[in-house]
Amino acid sequence: MTQRGVPPGTGVEAAGLSSNRAAALLKETGPNVLPSAKAVPQWRKILGELTHFFALMLWCAAALAFIAGMPQLGTAIIIVVIVNGVFAHIQQERAQHAAAKLRGLLPADVSVRRDGRLLRVHTSELVPGDAVLLAAGDRVPADVTLATVSACTVDESMLTGESEPVPKAAGDKAWGGTFLVNGQAEAVIARTGGNTRLAGIAALTSGTVSPPTPLSLELRRIVRLIAAVALAIAGLFFVVSLLVGIPWRDAFLFAIGVAVALIPEGLLPTVTLSLAMGAQRMAARNALVRNLEAVETLGSTTFICTDKTGTLTQNRMNAVEVYTFDGSIRIAGEGYRPTAVIEGAGVSLATRAAVAARAASQGRAALHGDEWVAEGDPMEAAIDVLARRLSDGDPPDVKPARRLAFDPGRRRESVIVGTTLYLKGAPESVLPLCGEPAVAAAAEVAKMAAKGLRVIAVAARELPGSAADWLDRPPEAVETELQLLGLIALHDPPRPDVGDVIRTAREAGIRIGMITGDHPETAAAIARQIGLMGTPETVLDGSQLPEDEQILGALLDRDGIVVSRVAPEQKLRVARALQGRGHVVAMTGDGVNDGPALQEADIGVAMGLSGTDVAREAADLVLLDDHLATIVAAIEQGRATYSNIHRFLTYHLTDNVAELTPFVIWALSGGQFPLALGVLQILALDIGTDLLPALALGGEKPGKGVLKRPPEKRHLMDSRLMFRVFCVLGPVEAALEMTAFSMVLFAGGWMRGTPADSALVMAASGAAFTAVVLGQLANAFACRSATVPPWKQGWLTNPLLLWAILAELAVLAVCLYAIPTMLGHLAPPPAGFAVAVLAIPAVLAADWAHKKLRRNGRTSG
Repeated sequence: MTQRGVPPGTGVEAAGLSSNRAAALLKETGPNVLPSAKAVPQWRKILGELTHFFALMLWCAAALAFIAGMPQLGTAIIIVVIVNGVFAHIQQERAQHAAAKLRGLLPADVSVRRDGRLLRVHTSELVPGDAVLLAAGDRVPADVTLATVSACTVDESMLTGESEPVPKAAGDKAWGGTFLVNGQAEAVIARTGGNTRLAGIAALTSGTVSPPTPLSLELRRIVRLIAAVALAIAGLFFVVSLLVGIPWRDAFLFAIGVAVALIPEGLLPTVTLSLAMGAQRMAARNALVRNLEAVETLGSTTFICTDKTGTLTQNRMNAVEVYTFDGSIRIAGEGYRPTAVIEGAGVSLATRAAVAARAASQGRAALHGDEWVAEGDPMEAAIDVLARRLSDGDPPDVKPARRLAFDPGRRRESVIVGTTLYLKGAPESVLPLCGEPAVAAAAEVAKMAAKGLRVIAVAARELPGSAADWLDRPPEAVETELQLLGLIALHDPPRPDVGDVIRTAREAGIRIGMITGDHPETAAAIARQIGLMGTPETVLDGSQLPEDEQILGALLDRDGIVVSRVAPEQKLRVARALQGRGHVVAMTGDGVNDGPALQEADIGVAMGLSGTDVAREAADLVLLDDHLATIVAAIEQGRATYSNIHRFLTYHLTDNVAELTPFVIWALSGGQFPLALGVLQILALDIGTDLLPALALGGEKPGKGVLKRPPEKRHLMDSRLMFRVFCVLGPVEAALEMTAFSMVLFAGGWMRGTPADSALVMAASGAAFTAVVLGQLANAFACRSATVPPWKQGWLTNPLLLWAILAELAVLAVCLYAIPTMLGHLAPPPAGFAVAVLAIPAVLAADWAHKKLRRNGRTSG
């Protein structure tokens, strides 16, 4: 429904506030931001990390240890709880701070009239009395009173729960945080910041907790699985301990210690850190991740549905040709300067067409003549420049009595100025309204589109009677019996590197399709020019897409497909059809009606520069530069982050094999073979030497080959990871550990069945401890890649890992020479140390052999 606007002369396009007055009001009212929710005290956050399921279990174990007279074990368990709790708290705080910092990168500007000029200011700088311009897709920046409206409806569902958009008339209120669904409006700010209606509702809902993400749920399942295995193993050792004659109290505490040592308390915060680091790296490359779990999903993307304008092209439009019935003219000008070289006949009618198109643009772009830079829609700016160039820099200003805003269904917009209607839109929407003379123009549209130009048709009509007679009539009754003024062809050059980006995506096994609202010939020409068009060439029209979803999916599921003249609801069907074919779909969008498609896609990608607020709210990823290359870079980081989680799991589980092996051998021997490692030593390994390398692996940068292979969607604990852990790296590390332990024992004269000297066992245990730490060192380098040996990656390419290894060696020295008896071992003799050092080449050799066999197997297959 179109509402009547405020008549001219009542402030429809008033200058608004002055800059000085706005600055004074900003000091008085404060910034236009919602009040921050009351922060949860740090002590409560830390307490939460110390009282979850695993922590409570460990507190109980520590209490039992003290009751049973084993204060050392009890103290060690308490240290485990506190260290992991503090670490988890630090990572959660880092993740929250990073998310807050990234949210600050989101575009949050609004068009406002100040000092008689149209400016873009940050929403936080708005003050009561500011005159703001809003278009479909914009978020209402504060509580406002609508001064003028054109076909304006507002989505107030976030406040009222009602899904139907609410029609608005001049004088109505609109609330901050809601969205314009259709039309345009100029509004005056009434209340800002904490005085808005949204601020009151936000205060009531500030305690809402977001549901866990799919990735978090899978990680929790892994942790619970490992914890269940640890408890089962602990129960088994308790039974074996009783069978070999150990008192039940000692056996019970022994079993508790085993369980404590094997539970991966630090897994979740480490993965959170890896995701947060991935999100920060994406932001550094102009890709803002709005949900951390999207970092992982990005790595699995198999099909990118990309728009054309801005993503594949530069979104720097320039009108280069105008066709009229008097002839065609060509325009060559630099940037947005009003001067240009004009060639051809029909300049007079071309000028009228440009002025009419500028009037129909309804002020959505402004040129600042001091530097000749544009604010607003690039296409509207190009039309404004064209009008200036053809009018010697001084096109007439118009005061419209009514505006009929652009509508995706009509694909056109118009204004009534006096008794004249000016209209512009897609040629196939405008030409049928212009009668028989316009038929010849269709051939010109095809010629222009074939050159990759975007074509706009401009028409006009003299309305009989007075302007007041037409203010309330529907668009269908007004936009008829038109006279075609001309066709304006705009050139939007492709991004210079987009061809390389497309090749990179295809090397990564990702298919790319162009889903655009442009003319089929324009879209096809650009697709050929940048190398996107597939073979055979397939160009579909959105209006001709088959209704059957399976047929649609089969038609779309090909690399380099072009779908033109796509309506927003058809983009939703495209996403669903490709998902039905098993694809993980990344869908770009910028319009208000793109929201459903962005939400339906596995990864919704919104344009940060040219997109609407609605699109950005619905998206998982916001491109701060609107560039296809940024999507591919984000996919690369997503794959790297998923690989980092695999790295950490491989590293952690491999060391668990080495930590468990002494207990298995002790149990199988019925307690006759001495225990190579005690519970306190395992706790020292987990706390002192295992943690930092794991964190360094979680921050590994993308490898060179991460985009050289097709995407894989695997479970975190898949068969390849388990084989590498339990059949390659883990057994080798455990074998060197037990070899070092046995060598020291037998060299010291111990024989099976005879009591072992305690000092000899402690020295042998020191050798086993050293072997595990040095095996961890080699394992950390091995886990950097599942396919490439460390020496081909470069030993110095992960500085975080180097610092972690140095810290690990320092902790080893402390454990061997500063506090050995506290842990129950002694520094190993030279021979034992020599065997322990062999763990480094042994682990690296086993890793190299496994990777070589896998590579040869793929080659022969």
